[in-house]
Amino acid sequence: MDYTRFMNGVTKNRKATILRDLFNLQLQGGDDWVYVIGGLPNESVFPVKEGQFTMADGRKITLDENAMKECLQYGPSGGYPPLVKQLEAMVKKHHNPPRWSERKLMTINGAQDGLGATIEMMMNEGDFVLVEKPAYSCYLSLVQSYSPRILTMETDEKGLIPSSLRAALSRWNPEEMSKAHKDVPKFMYTNPTGNNPTGTILPTERRREIYDICCQYNLIIIEDDPYYFQQYTSEEYPPTFLGLDTECRVIRLDSFSKTFGGGLRVGFAVGPKPLIEKLIFHQQASTQHVSNLSQVTLHHILNAWGDDGYERHLEMVKEFYWKRRDAVIACAEKHLSELCEWNVPAGGLFLWLKVKNIPDVWDMIMKKAAAKKVVLVPGNGFMPDSSKPCPYVRVAFSHTPTEKIEEAFRRFAEMIREEMSISKSTKG
Repeated sequence: MDYTRFMNGVTKNRKATILRDLFNLQLQGGDDWVYVIGGLPNESVFPVKEGQFTMADGRKITLDENAMKECLQYGPSGGYPPLVKQLEAMVKKHHNPPRWSERKLMTINGAQDGLGATIEMMMNEGDFVLVEKPAYSCYLSLVQSYSPRILTMETDEKGLIPSSLRAALSRWNPEEMSKAHKDVPKFMYTNPTGNNPTGTILPTERRREIYDICCQYNLIIIEDDPYYFQQYTSEEYPPTFLGLDTECRVIRLDSFSKTFGGGLRVGFAVGPKPLIEKLIFHQQASTQHVSNLSQVTLHHILNAWGDDGYERHLEMVKEFYWKRRDAVIACAEKHLSELCEWNVPAGGLFLWLKVKNIPDVWDMIMKKAAAKKVVLVPGNGFMPDSSKPCPYVRVAFSHTPTEKIEEAFRRFAEMIREEMSISKSTKG
């Protein structure tokens, strides 16, 4: 595959920085080598010599003096090598991607950092870009800064509708588009599992059909999947796009934010080597690498847990949010059943409400909700055109205690009734 098709001019010109290349050489050399290259701080002046963490189960994990030196010293841009090996093993276990030797994994400052860098790698001003309706708001913010020509794809209670993707691409001949380098979309972004904001999980048959369409039109798939382990089912999970990727056209973004802690800022990207290498060049010239304190700490905790311990932790996290989801749905049924419509989230951390009889919730949420002392997210921010009327509202159920969410729904119900009353009196 010619991956230059998916790179903009800046990315094509991006090269490895000489100091970072020499630093990688330093990591590979022996004790008899002499290095006088980068401005690495001397470990003898580091103010912290060791550290200790207490796990939720009471276990102590100690970062000794050698580990702390690794925490506080510069590291390779692709990631802390022992952690990268652990992550590669996880990817193989959970997704079993074909053609593994043609792929590469790098750590990123959370999935959001990887998404921003990936968009920056591929997009030019005025490009055609595929956007689901609704879509993750930060993805919209990223692509809209390029003044794109948006191709909207429709969704339903199961997620992205494959025929809508095909319809969005119908203006092009597949064979001609597959070879074009401009005036065509280059990628399709999707959040297929526990979608933000809708909570849908794309079923297996749709994933296969969407993948086939992307192969036909030669599109890269950006699979942003931070809620992969928050699927509220006891059945086998659908295969990921990475697991289906026989043509090496998927860039998968993963994160520990939802399973470990958002402040850690450790995620990872897996994709075709030519594209991941360009992302590493980007990281060399920007953040240099993900915080080594975070990477080394995560490595030691995963080591202490082992595979079985980590799997138990993931199951605990899923069960916690699953119970939260059920409780929040019960609250919605109690207070909003006559006023709103919704589908029960199959995964993720959000409930997507459609307010009946109010075509646009923007003013109600942004201007009047403060009087009720409740803050919700209007659905306009998840739409390709946020200026159009939108009756949807997103509710996050991950952090706020359930009893407070119930109170929020009670106040929200009052707000809706008041708005409907005003609307009715105005029309009358």
